[in-house]
Amino acid sequence: MKKTLTIAGSDTTGGAGLQADLKTFQEYGTFGMTAITSIVTMDIDNNWSHDIDTIEPDLVKKQLNTIFSAGNPSALKTGMLGDIRTISVVKEVLTQHQPKNIVIDPVLACKGTAGILLSENAETIQTQLLPLADITTPNLIEAGILSGLGELKTMSDIEKAAVIIHGFGAKHVVIKGGRRFDDQEAIDVFYDGQTFQYLKSPIIHTNNNHGAGCTFAAAITAGLANGLTTFEAVQTAKTFVHQAIQSGETFNAYLGHIWHGAYRDNGNHLI
Repeated sequence: MKKTLTIAGSDTTGGAGLQADLKTFQEYGTFGMTAITSIVTMDIDNNWSHDIDTIEPDLVKKQLNTIFSAGNPSALKTGMLGDIRTISVVKEVLTQHQPKNIVIDPVLACKGTAGILLSENAETIQTQLLPLADITTPNLIEAGILSGLGELKTMSDIEKAAVIIHGFGAKHVVIKGGRRFDDQEAIDVFYDGQTFQYLKSPIIHTNNNHGAGCTFAAAITAGLANGLTTFEAVQTAKTFVHQAIQSGETFNAYLGHIWHGAYRDNGNHLI
């Protein structure tokens, strides 16, 4: 059985973060493990504002030491890491154990609020984690921050950002453009250091998309663990997330979750 690891925050609603990762790992037939870096809660009495309580870096390191005592996972991903101290701990442990198939999801913003931005982590992610990445999966905001280009307004901007981010050491980059550039298709851009490839799917007009980004990175992770090439893993993840959004459900007045079992429900097989 392939083992997969997520180093990420906990989303109390169950839709994103490590909860989304574990559900995705299970759907792919891998054995998921977690190192918790933070706990995200939401205030129903304050317009669903988000609070992030970080786990002390020493405790994150203890979790990682426990996991790696059983050997290296087949693939792993990082998500919300909290602060630069935790990023440094993760880099230290990954450098020590040299696992393969590292997916860096450079979470710099917590969806649902513009008030909690973790952009101060960007430089540390650039210098400490991207050189270890087999692939990194920023969204448009994160790609703009990491590349230093700011707001990405065109596909040309996305391509420029991908080249810059690749230059930090990531072997592959996929930037999630989503529905921001086309009202018919959701477009993501994949770059391997030489060529660009574009992944497209019909836009689903719904607000039930909470956890889509985490799930996309987790699906890539599990695909790599199962032996897919990087581009094959991205292609499969794109389809997996598209179907999960199609089958999403409303959670409350503020958000709706995607359904991680949709790919299987639709008769597809991942293992």
